[in-house]
Amino acid sequence: MSAKPVILVTRKLPDAVENKLAEAFTPMLNPRDKLYDTEELLRLAEEADAILPCHTEKFSAETIARLPSRIQAIANFSVGVDHVDLEAARQKGVIVTNTPDVLSDATAEIAMLLMLGAARRASEGERIMRNQQWKDWSPAFMVGRQITGKRLGILGMGRVGQVVAQRGRGFGMTIHYHNRNPLDSEQASGAIYHDSVESLLANIDVLSIHCPASDATRGLIDAQRLAVMHPDSILVNTSRGAVVDDDSLVDALNSGVIAAAGLDVYNGEPDSIHPGYRELDNVFLLPHIGSATVETRDAMGYRAIDNLVAIFKGEAPGDRVA
Repeated sequence: MSAKPVILVTRKLPDAVENKLAEAFTPMLNPRDKLYDTEELLRLAEEADAILPCHTEKFSAETIARLPSRIQAIANFSVGVDHVDLEAARQKGVIVTNTPDVLSDATAEIAMLLMLGAARRASEGERIMRNQQWKDWSPAFMVGRQITGKRLGILGMGRVGQVVAQRGRGFGMTIHYHNRNPLDSEQASGAIYHDSVESLLANIDVLSIHCPASDATRGLIDAQRLAVMHPDSILVNTSRGAVVDDDSLVDALNSGVIAAAGLDVYNGEPDSIHPGYRELDNVFLLPHIGSATVETRDAMGYRAIDNLVAIFKGEAPGDRVA
């Protein structure tokens, strides 16, 4: 590359990532971490050759159609790409990449945290301590559920799902899963395959959701499927909020259809999250921090940069999705 291509970076990235980006490119940074609206994003894109966004920026078909012709790529700082209309990008000739693999461990850790937090009533306990409401110990106080030895169901046995399965085995959990296709025996490592979501839900104690948001999975976990789970079940979601129907889950948690939930992702996040979640004691809530470790965020940035370097060298990027 002779003249350095200009890269529009839509959010504040780790310093190490921004420094590495500047070695090969001319970055347009966002030091105040301001969330750009569509019009401002399009205005800034007039000066760029590619965009390095996060899942917080929405690239609808209309937005992509309005991108300047000089924009060659959208190199996402995320593994999920449901915020980008991939078909519209293909039609405009804009390359789209993501950052898979590098966040599997961090997201799996959060899935386990959510399981434990929901099962052991961590939100309630933390509030009691902060509000100085702990008055006594008794055998009936703050009794939760163990996950050790339970049946862990994984909806979407991809990279993250397989790491969660490994972590679950460390708790002596029996692994069940549903995927579009069964894994080979080495990948499955003894996990029990179910050919339908309903079969999976009927045979587990904890559900951990790891499928991407798409037309096929939007609202997949609804009232009908929640009713298949038993009343002591726990639901965990670290994938995308769109996979779960919020009204159905809130109703199920209120009525005892299932026992508890641990959530890191939401429909309408961050401003329009279903208010029912905040009112429930049996929900353990986190603010979409599945990949929020120093190691993972750096690795995501480096992966996005590698994709950009390949694109501007005229090579195929390793993580192309459109």
